[in-house]
Formats: sequence, C-alpha cells, structure tokens
Amino acid sequence: MALTLDPRAVPVASVDDHMDAVPAPRLTAEGLRAVFAQPPVWAPEVWHERKFADREPADAAVLLAIVLRERPTLLLTQRTAHLSTHSGQVAFPGGRVDEEDADVVAAALREAHEEVGLLPEFVEVLGTLPTYTTGTAFVVTPVVALVRPGFVLTPNPHEVADAFEVPLDFLMNPAHHRRHVAEWEGARREWFSMPYDDDGRERYIWGATAGMLRNFYRLLIA
Repeated sequence: MALTLDPRAVPVASVDDHMDAVPAPRLTAEGLRAVFAQPPVWAPEVWHERKFADREPADAAVLLAIVLRERPTLLLTQRTAHLSTHSGQVAFPGGRVDEEDADVVAAALREAHEEVGLLPEFVEVLGTLPTYTTGTAFVVTPVVALVRPGFVLTPNPHEVADAFEVPLDFLMNPAHHRRHVAEWEGARREWFSMPYDDDGRERYIWGATAGMLRNFYRLLIA
C-alpha cells in the first residue's frame, strides 16, 4: 500500500461473519502445540501485496507472540511515525534478517528483544508460517511462539510508540475480518482490517499484519 493511503477512509467491502471462529481449545497452549506438532493440510490465503516501493527484496522475520494469559493474547506494537516504512502502523515485533542471524527464528527473537525488550527465556517457539511479501518488498517469515507471563517490556522509543495485547480469540474470529478494495496509483489493491477497541482506543490492524493473521486463522481452522 502506498504510504499516503489512509486505510480508515476506504469503505468496508464485506465482513466474513459467515465463517466459523477457531474453537477455543485450539487457542490454548496445548492446542497450539498440537497444531504445530502435526500441521493440518492447509494453504495461506494471502501471500503478497502489489509492490509499490522501488527497492530490492529483503528477508525479514516477525514474532507472533501469543501470551499465555487466562484468555490468551497476541502481542502487537504501534510503530513510531518517523520510520521510513510502515510508519505509525500496528505491527508484530520484528524486522530485517541480519547476516549474523542464524535463521529467521533467531532474527525474530532478536528483533523482539531489541524493539520491546522481550527476553528469549520467556519465549517458546512453535514454528513458522509461509512467507508474506509486503508492498515494500520485505519477504516476511512469521514465527509463531508462546510467551510465558511475567516478562517486562521496555519498548525502544525510536521504533515503537506503544506495545499492547489483543485477545487471540478476537483475532481468530472472522466476524472481525473486514475486506477492503480500492483503486490506488492505477492499481487495484485489496486488504483485510481487524480494528480492535482497546478500552476506547482503536487499534487499527490492517495490511500485512492483518494478512498474516488471516493466514494464521486459515492454519488453525484447517
């Protein structure tokens, strides 16, 4: 999506409230471990966006950090407004894979520690999802992990304006998955949004983050 596009101004084309939500037992630690121990046959629904940035592709990794509270949540960040890509947007902790990273899992854990101060000893990695290529030419591998409560976050103010949690069952219910379609810069663009009311503050989840969450839903419902 072009950086000047205001997704909130684009009308909702449809809502997937006719589809089933992921059953609650599958959203527990035991259920999630079982899914990744024996993955079902499934396919991602969305895996790339139209490229709008004039740059070479770069590998990146993000952490889908599921916090094991009584009602499991997903840890998300609000990016600062001055960043060169995806500024101000809701995102997973993560970023570019560096040469010193052993693999995408190591990159996701490192980035989560650098961005929000999440220590690796609180994290149990379950596995990865298929890559998702953003319009800014990042080839992103989502790393799914369970996070034990008790951690203390220290967001990096240069990259993260805020860190917050959204209930996992909210995100894994397609009644909250809204579809948008727009003609932008001569091209048709389509995306999901999943706005969440966080005690009166709207957390506007859309674009690549929502796309990867939609793929996670497809895995868990398969």
